[in-house]
Amino acid sequence: MNKRLQRRNRQVTPEELAALAVERLLASLPADLRKQAQTIPVTFEVEPTPAMVADGIAPDTLGLFVGEEFAHGWTGGEALPAQILLFVGNLWDFSEADAQIFCREVRKTVLHELGHFLGLDEAELEARHLD
Repeated sequence: MNKRLQRRNRQVTPEELAALAVERLLASLPADLRKQAQTIPVTFEVEPTPAMVADGIAPDTLGLFVGEEFAHGWTGGEALPAQILLFVGNLWDFSEADAQIFCREVRKTVLHELGHFLGLDEAELEARHLD
């Protein structure tokens, strides 16, 4: 992704901006939740891969939780480790290249996917306005 933002006289990529938004989000969480949230890596991709799309993931998906849920006895033993995938290109397009909207959507998306890691379903996330 070659799109860049101007920030304090230097260029910042959407990936860097997303990493900063995730860092700020984690720092803002209550200590017990922060400890659990820090066990799951957040990985940045531009968009879902063709294989993901073939498996039914929408091409415009903003984020995805993959792996074993913490709430169901997370052991870290799954073939695919638990992680949150953020599709930074899709988030950037969704926010229409507005850095403030982008950071807000990164935060909301990470919280949504973190909710899945903690065992919440779509209805429970919607009730928390994280849909």
